[in-house]
Amino acid sequence: MKIVLAYSGGLDTSVLLSWIKENYQAEMIAFCANIGQEEELKGLEAKAKRTGASKVYIVDLQEEFASDFIFPMIQAGAVYENQYLLGTSIARPLIAKGMIEIARKEKADALAHGATGKGNDQVRFELTAAALAPELQVLAPWRDSLFRDQFPGRARMIAYCAQKGIPVQATAKKPYSMDRNLLHISFEAGILEDPWMDAFALSNKDMFKLSVSPEDAPDKPEYVTLEFKKGNCVAVNGRRLTPLGVMKSLNRLGGKHGVGRVDMVENRYVGMKSRGVYETPGGAILHFAHRQMETLTMDREVMHLRDSLIPRYAELVYYGYWFSPERLALQAFVTESQRNVTGTVRVKLYKGNIMVAGRKSPVSLYNPHIATMEADPTKAYNQNDATGFIRLNALRLRVAAQVHGKGKSGD
Repeated sequence: MKIVLAYSGGLDTSVLLSWIKENYQAEMIAFCANIGQEEELKGLEAKAKRTGASKVYIVDLQEEFASDFIFPMIQAGAVYENQYLLGTSIARPLIAKGMIEIARKEKADALAHGATGKGNDQVRFELTAAALAPELQVLAPWRDSLFRDQFPGRARMIAYCAQKGIPVQATAKKPYSMDRNLLHISFEAGILEDPWMDAFALSNKDMFKLSVSPEDAPDKPEYVTLEFKKGNCVAVNGRRLTPLGVMKSLNRLGGKHGVGRVDMVENRYVGMKSRGVYETPGGAILHFAHRQMETLTMDREVMHLRDSLIPRYAELVYYGYWFSPERLALQAFVTESQRNVTGTVRVKLYKGNIMVAGRKSPVSLYNPHIATMEADPTKAYNQNDATGFIRLNALRLRVAAQVHGKGKSGD
């Protein structure tokens, strides 16, 4: 049996690689998608081979992640439960897609992942596999009672690694778990399981990797311009960039000023509430600036219709339905809605805040001559017309008041 494992090099996936190989008598192929983990990838190939992998694939998917996953999601304005910019959620379908490509190349029989039976990631990995490679078996050891009985805690896993000679650096108790990619870093579990604990206290500032504390940010604001074309950012501060370049540039600028931090209690797909802390400096700037560009260039009814779909779109990403027909259908509408979202937005970054400092577009729908409180030189708007407009829109209200009585709301 040949199995492709989603491998990060940490304690969990190191144990999984060895345990699956032993229990399934399988050839193990380790797969790691480079989606912006930075230093976490150092020494990964050698570690995987020492742990028992016959082959190791470390595939750079950063450009694809930015252009084909992050940017379409930003166009949709997707935010889960009004706070979470979906950094982990949007990465999982890409990782699973990459695993499937390697599995087909290697003619593997199955995929395996280290997601727990309590979280969202198991759903995201396996829904992607169902959509793209229904012929492949998927192994989830954390849902196997044999595995859980053998490893009831980290101490047992560390002891197993010592026994097997598996190279890991881990302590029996982690203060929290961390997941990093190009869009964000997420923190959860451990000390964060107490929702009263103040994650943003200065005493916890060493936890954060992408951003400084707002208190430590520069005392002078910084202005940043973002140029958009059809809903995608194509330049930062006048410099043309690829989607990957945009994300890296905005992460640096946002991190410098402490923007993009979120602490929330969210509703997992499996039914429980979970506390997560996120830092998304570049994504926060991009999301904010994109919305500002839309306010200038997007038709009102198109905007309101798209906005009504944001919760649904965000749920599809969060739950793992990236490759579902309904997400693809929504994306087609989003793409059409972005046809004229073109122009430049200027934002001011200051101590954790993102503020708009100007927007302009060659296809702006804002007409100062029409909007002015002074006399309209274009005569495009006749204020007398509003009388009939109001009268017709009030008709049903007047009829109801006459039927049910003035000022009465009914029984």
